[in-house]
Amino acid sequence: MTESSRRRRMLILAICCMSLLIVSLDVTVLNVALPSMRRELDASVSGMQWTIDAYTLVLASLLMLAGSTADRIGRRRVFAAGLVLFTAGSLLCSLAPTLEWLIAFRMVQAVGGSMLNPVAMSVITNTFTDPRERARAIGVWGAVVGISMAVGPLIGGLLVESVGWRSIFWINLPVGLVAFALTLRFVPESRAAHPRRPDPVGQLLVMALLGSVTYGIIEAPSAGWSSPVILGCTALAVASLAGLLFYEPRRAEPLIDPRFFRSAPFSGATVIAISAFAALSGFLFLNTLYLQDVRGLSALDAGLYMLPMALLTFLCAPLSGRLVGNRGPRPSLLIAGTAMAASGVLFAAFSAQTSTPLLFTAYVLFGLGFGMVNAPITNTAVSGMPRSQAGVAAAVASTSRQTGGTLGVAVIGAVLAAGTAGGADFVEATRPAWWIITGCGLLALIVGAATSGRWAMGTATRTARRLERTATVSSQSAGAPPRG
Repeated sequence: MTESSRRRRMLILAICCMSLLIVSLDVTVLNVALPSMRRELDASVSGMQWTIDAYTLVLASLLMLAGSTADRIGRRRVFAAGLVLFTAGSLLCSLAPTLEWLIAFRMVQAVGGSMLNPVAMSVITNTFTDPRERARAIGVWGAVVGISMAVGPLIGGLLVESVGWRSIFWINLPVGLVAFALTLRFVPESRAAHPRRPDPVGQLLVMALLGSVTYGIIEAPSAGWSSPVILGCTALAVASLAGLLFYEPRRAEPLIDPRFFRSAPFSGATVIAISAFAALSGFLFLNTLYLQDVRGLSALDAGLYMLPMALLTFLCAPLSGRLVGNRGPRPSLLIAGTAMAASGVLFAAFSAQTSTPLLFTAYVLFGLGFGMVNAPITNTAVSGMPRSQAGVAAAVASTSRQTGGTLGVAVIGAVLAAGTAGGADFVEATRPAWWIITGCGLLALIVGAATSGRWAMGTATRTARRLERTATVSSQSAGAPPRG
């Protein structure tokens, strides 16, 4: 490999990481700004949930479509379009006059964001073909999440206090514009050898399922679990899930390929991603409100309080990538599940909020766990899959993360709303929520242990071979020469 080729690959990785940075930074910065936004826009707890979940819901709904579209019409083209749309959505969010407009503009952001992460991961997969190098590149990718967690609360707190909450969206503008210019200059175009056909029915079913579940969970505390609206959401969710299970296996090229889930590590990575990101979103949501509304800290001081968690995530993510490259995903997954569960127990059983030493210990443990979890689930999702389906495989992993984030805010916010409505103080009202976060950590631990052994890796090898054979036959039948 020439030095110029190595530099070009590192530059492509940097561009992909820039896209992840603005998407991840947007979430951590927004969490710190929630109390200020709630006061200015006169929003309820459910309104604050929607400022987060409107984004993650649209993101989760469109990631699969974006991944398959990029494989079909060109990854660089879709990636560049996503940067433009996300940047424009950020500008609109900063100008939102009401909560309703802010939620709408967050959805515009999400449409652009859906074109970034899975497509960037597909670009990385096609750029770094050596498994060990790819694992390390994914470790760097995961470290970007840590960077966003480390600087997000600090930058957000500083901007909220000095300029106002609207300025938190301005930081996406220069990064988005620079990443767009570099993408046009350095990222090569690539497509799948046999791109998948659109699946509009599957796409609508996914959107109906995620939307009905999220709306039902968020609005149930105020509307009532037995209200016609919530019962209707439940019926729609059940019908959408049944439709997916019936319709998708019968399509030659489904939106969600059921064959991926014959790989135990891939299925496990999907479950772990949902659990870990549900825990993260719930963790950030509860701590942001507690530190500012209960302890009375400023936005900047709240960001400083959560710095231990962010720093551990930042330090552990690249270490986890190297560990996955050298030892496989099992050690990282076991450490991650154990640490996140232990952090949840400190809050649920020992009221860590009431003791600063316990609070910081819980932050360190959660940062350690979350820092270790991202690399193995990402690497497992794309490793062994045919390069022609890299976009779809990466999109499944990204969808799992965003689905987890959406459900985490919805469920934890609903528990908080129900607890405070009953007259309990914040610590008591959130105790059930912390047990849920503990359960997410335990689920990640158990599933990680079960899907990373010798038997599980055997299922991954067999699944990859079947997919490769199918992709080769389909490409030959279509008469298309393989491309990137």
